[in-house]
Order: sequence, then C-alpha cells, then structure tokens
Amino acid sequence: MKIYIYTKKETAIKAVFPKNVMFLAALSKHPGPGDIMYIDVSGLGAADIRKILLQLKKQFKHIPWGIIDPKGNITDPVELFFEGASDYLGPLVFKSSKKIDPKRFKIVSRWRPPLPGSEAVKADVKTTGKTKAMLPKTGIKFPAEKLFPGWKNMKSGTTMPFYLLYCSIQGKTSLSSRLGESKYVQMYQRLLSYLYQNFQEGEGLAWMDSGKDCLFLLPPKAKCAELAVSACMRMIVSAPQAAIETLNLTVPANFIFALHYGTVNYKPPGKTGTVVSDAINFVFHLGAKKAEPGRLIISDELPDGTIPRALEDCFLSAGVYEGRNIWHTKKFDYVRPWL
Repeated sequence: MKIYIYTKKETAIKAVFPKNVMFLAALSKHPGPGDIMYIDVSGLGAADIRKILLQLKKQFKHIPWGIIDPKGNITDPVELFFEGASDYLGPLVFKSSKKIDPKRFKIVSRWRPPLPGSEAVKADVKTTGKTKAMLPKTGIKFPAEKLFPGWKNMKSGTTMPFYLLYCSIQGKTSLSSRLGESKYVQMYQRLLSYLYQNFQEGEGLAWMDSGKDCLFLLPPKAKCAELAVSACMRMIVSAPQAAIETLNLTVPANFIFALHYGTVNYKPPGKTGTVVSDAINFVFHLGAKKAEPGRLIISDELPDGTIPRALEDCFLSAGVYEGRNIWHTKKFDYVRPWL
C-alpha cells in the first residue's frame, strides 16, 4: 500500500506523516489499487474545493481518499464522507506533535462503501433478491404551509401536527456516574447547544428537557424535516469527533435519535408539564427504550417526503414497536475502537 499526499506546502504538513509517504505537487502520478490518496485544501476557497471533490468522485471512486485541512477551511467535514471520502485530517491533527499512527491508514483502506457490481452487492442481491429496502409510502400529506405561523406567533393551547424528534446521548446513566453530577450537567448543556445549532436551520424548537434527554419540535414542513434528518445523519457520522471536541468526553459515545409525527397541544417551552399526547409518549418510548446509539429510528407515520431521497437507502426495517412499523438507519461501524 502506497500513500500519496498531493500538496503545494509539503513542509507545513510533513511532520505528522510517516516517512514512507509520497508527497506530490499535483495529480501527476495516480495511485493504483490498494493505495490511498490525500488532497491538501490549504488556501482553497469553497468553489475550488467543490471542483476537487467532483474530480475525486469521478476519477478515483475505486481509491480510498481523504482531505487534509490544516486551517479548517471545511466548515462541515461530515459532508466529505457523503461525497465519498474515507478520511479527514483537520486542524487538531496538525497542532499535535505526534505522528499519525500507521494503523490509521490500514483502517482507511478498508473503509469503502461497496461499489455497484461489487461482490458485496452481488451477495446481497443473491441472498435477498434486492439491493435495498424501500421506505413505504404512508399516504400522509403535509398540511398547508400557513397552518404553522412561526414559533414567535404560536399560541399556547393550539392543537396541530408536529414532528417530534427525541435526542439523547449513548450511556447517559453511566456517563452521569462516571463524570460526576457537576461535570455531567456541563456536558449536557454543551449537548443541548450542539443539537440546537444543528437543528436551527430546520426551525427546530428545544421543547422538552429532562436533564438527560430532550425533545425537539419541528414544523410540519418537508424542508424542515429534510434538514433535521440530514443533521441527524451528519451528527451520527461525526460522533467520534463531536464527542471529543464539542462534548469534551474521553469515552466513546454516539447520539440517539427518534423521529415521529403526530398531533400535539402546544405549550411554550418550560410550560409543557401538563401536555399529554399519544405522540409524545410514543416518541419517548421509541427513543429511550428501542432506539440504538448511532442510529436514527423513525415511525412509519411520517408524511411522504420526510426523508431526503438521497438518504432513503440508508434505512432498514426494524420491525414493529408498540403496534407501529418502525425503520432505522444502517449502522456506521468503525473497524477498530476510535480511542
């Protein structure tokens, strides 16, 4: 296995790499089967980075590739993995004086999704007769846009449909014991802030909070649902990085998400103690008792169009829970523990 590093600033990044890697100024020499390639995006703008990603997807889809980003030019590293990346080396890697463990490159070389026509896909077709499970159509339609007036104009006591998104962190009880009450409260506040930042674009409202898990309300709009689902997937994929850098944890932990849709009698945050709803009860049961860490679990009572089409292939049937059909995302496993 050869490792190719394409960079115009070799001296700035060379110190962290093993001695046997090859530094090249341009894509003049291409890697072959079994090799790995990294592209340094230092000093590049968003448009140039996008061009590089398109080139990598077209020309090197059979080769594991990663992005070197010493200055943090990539605002959303997880998006790289959606584009087909196998690794991301960000600012923290280059701030450390330690060299990258060569074992990392072995893991990177194995972390590739099965390509169309590959033996993995053929085996799946032979066994199941199909290459993917299809999310069923529910027939549930979105209400008129004007039904939702915006959170500032929502009147207490209004009854209408919402998305209900349960959120928690893996091992919340053991984390509380391990960290101690004071540090756990601080970690949980960082978690709430992180969730809010990720769901803000989809107009997510932090509605209920138990101190160990929480419930976000989302407007009954397709765009809000798509943004929230995409955000959940990004957080799940980037959990190792988020746990360390954002939550300040030193133990592995992933996120737990459960999404349902139902009618709720709205009360403002902080005044929800008297709210009773079958939808709320179900989503809390689904998230706290059924959902697995590192997966988004959904009920089959979501309006058609909730899940972005590009992400539908990520969902598998999870059977029936409390009388409802449920689905969850495929598991993103790491070949070796990330600590």
